[in-house]
Amino acid sequence: MRTIGYILSVFLILIFTACHGGRRGHTAWQDSVPDEEILESRVLTAGQQQALSPDQVVEILRRGNEDFASDNLTVRNNTDRVRDAALGQYPIAVVLSCLDSRVPVEDVFHRGIGDIFVARVAGNISNPDILGSLEYACKVSGSKVVMVLGHHYCGAIKSAIDGVELGNITGLLEKIQPAVEISLQNYNGPISSKNEELVEEVCLQNVVYTVGEIRRGSPILAEMERNGEIRIIGGVYDMHTGLVDFMTEI
Repeated sequence: MRTIGYILSVFLILIFTACHGGRRGHTAWQDSVPDEEILESRVLTAGQQQALSPDQVVEILRRGNEDFASDNLTVRNNTDRVRDAALGQYPIAVVLSCLDSRVPVEDVFHRGIGDIFVARVAGNISNPDILGSLEYACKVSGSKVVMVLGHHYCGAIKSAIDGVELGNITGLLEKIQPAVEISLQNYNGPISSKNEELVEEVCLQNVVYTVGEIRRGSPILAEMERNGEIRIIGGVYDMHTGLVDFMTEI
């Protein structure tokens, strides 16, 4: 009887361990950041934001994106979080993204309410209003990273390549033309939005160009970057995999 009891006890322990491990799968995101405390169900505090370095924030975004791409997501936009966010916000980063509806920025980086600022404009271009928004995010609200996020199959990029002219869209696409011209310098293929290789190259160059425009257009952000207070980086979102190719040295 003792032997049977022992075997039964071991069996029950194994079942409990397996079930417990399954539940842990839903909170694996907590291991993806330097400090579990900063990604609780509550919104970020000023102290948590200030304690992070720009490099740590980049790593949080990178690992959050890996969670998104592997479908290892946690729902954090709960009622308590919504109510807490009404009292203040301390986002860790600001992402300048394209308008495209296929790029859900908070989800792409596995962030919840209050975690990041998102500025959206077709073609993820820079202009005075965008620069003012980025300055507010970093200089006023304490964000540690500015990310310019492009994406594959971008309609604005395709339109810029094809030279589309339509209302106010014309002026917007002119801000992407420098990236088109850079891409064509050593390119001998067909100049058309149907050429996926060219579209991807212009998308990449547009991210690089916009990062440069932010530094040139905002002495405030440029100085903060020189002082190590923030990082200004780029990234390109892959529509097929959900992964972001981080461009941290541009």
